[in-house]
Amino acid sequence: MTDFNSLYSKTHRKRFKKTLSVLNQHVTKDLSILDIGPENPLSFLMKEEGFTVTNTPTGIDLDYPEQWGDVLTPNYDVITAFEVLEHMVNPFTLLHNTNASLLVASVPLNVWFSPAYWNNTSDYDKHYHEFEARQFDFLLHKAGWEVVYSEKWKFFHNKIGIRPVLRRFFPSYYFVVAKRKHG
Repeated sequence: MTDFNSLYSKTHRKRFKKTLSVLNQHVTKDLSILDIGPENPLSFLMKEEGFTVTNTPTGIDLDYPEQWGDVLTPNYDVITAFEVLEHMVNPFTLLHNTNASLLVASVPLNVWFSPAYWNNTSDYDKHYHEFEARQFDFLLHKAGWEVVYSEKWKFFHNKIGIRPVLRRFFPSYYFVVAKRKHG
């Protein structure tokens, strides 16, 4: 069992616990999950929680379907994407082409007081999108999903400054559970 409290910051622990709580409410343990992105602390915790989780291989750029290989070929029941889709230039292609019947995802919300995250040293560590909830809902709709649960989360650090204070009042993340639309 992972020593959850010693490995992660208070903010990460809070986000992980919240994510696992929503996952436990909407996904049964007998369903197979494809977690978009390489293995990470949250995917390890999902496995410890009893979920059957496979991650996408390291080294493929999910913006290029020709690099997917057989990643999406297996019939996974659930696709999870926790703070991943904002790093893709075109998340529509991935969302539209999966065979899963359930999607559980979270994305950062666009907040007026902070620019989108941008790491100048890595093409994979940039936020091409920080969504408004309605924009993400519309993306999911166009990709063939129907949102059945959504929630905005506020997570903040106990730091001094204007942005940390504003994060106490404005949600930073949008969490959705969506089912594949039929027809």
